[in-house]
Amino acid sequence: MGVLPVPAEVRAILLDIEGTTTPIAFVQETLFPYIKDNVKEYLRTHWEEEECQQDVGLLRKQAQEDSSLDGAVPIPLESGSGEEELELVIQAVVDNVHWQMSLDRKTTALKQLQGHMWRAAYATGHVKGEIFEDVVPAIRKWREAGMKVYIYSSGSIEAQKLLFGYSTEGDILELFDGHFDTKIGPKVESESYRRIAASIGCATNNILFLTDVPREANAAEEADTHVAVVIRPGNAGLTDDEKSYYSLISSFTELFLPSST
Repeated sequence: MGVLPVPAEVRAILLDIEGTTTPIAFVQETLFPYIKDNVKEYLRTHWEEEECQQDVGLLRKQAQEDSSLDGAVPIPLESGSGEEELELVIQAVVDNVHWQMSLDRKTTALKQLQGHMWRAAYATGHVKGEIFEDVVPAIRKWREAGMKVYIYSSGSIEAQKLLFGYSTEGDILELFDGHFDTKIGPKVESESYRRIAASIGCATNNILFLTDVPREANAAEEADTHVAVVIRPGNAGLTDDEKSYYSLISSFTELFLPSST
């Protein structure tokens, strides 16, 4: 792959997280299993707290909307009739969360509970966000060269900030000029990249987007955004056509900024 020159008009670098700054294995083998293994204990510990009750309320509402789906798990209301009933309700929430996760659903209700659980896990040191070792030194060099750096991930902005705020490299939030999630639009739709450009006050061709997902790269390219596809251990393989079509890097150190010379 070697050196990839960054076009002279690029003023901002937009980064995906999973498979780009962070190993896919961290998300699949650490973050999501943490939820599955700890959701019952988390609910028991925090049940009386307003935030937890709001999370459960959202999950209950989602369960009602999902009632016609195969395997859907309803969450009953509490009548206040004691510990035994409470355990049944908590177990229903656990089963609902496990069911949604088994289908890789990304409902607001599920993402909100996961975000709150991860926040507690990061804050207590049970989880640290994994970052590829080339990421931080490269971003520091980009910023020294006057480049702005942003994150765009399907994970919520809160989840992004937790990962980078409690990372294996320490708190590195200062390295980023802003964060975007799917509230700005899906990553596979070109309009999302136009909105991001408008939000940060530049043209789409002033942005270089780094991602491991060709569909996202294609959407960004349709919006006239520069793109490079990142090859990392554990990432999905690319077709021969994708390998020949896209600019590829296996490390952030392979990006060459003309302005830094």
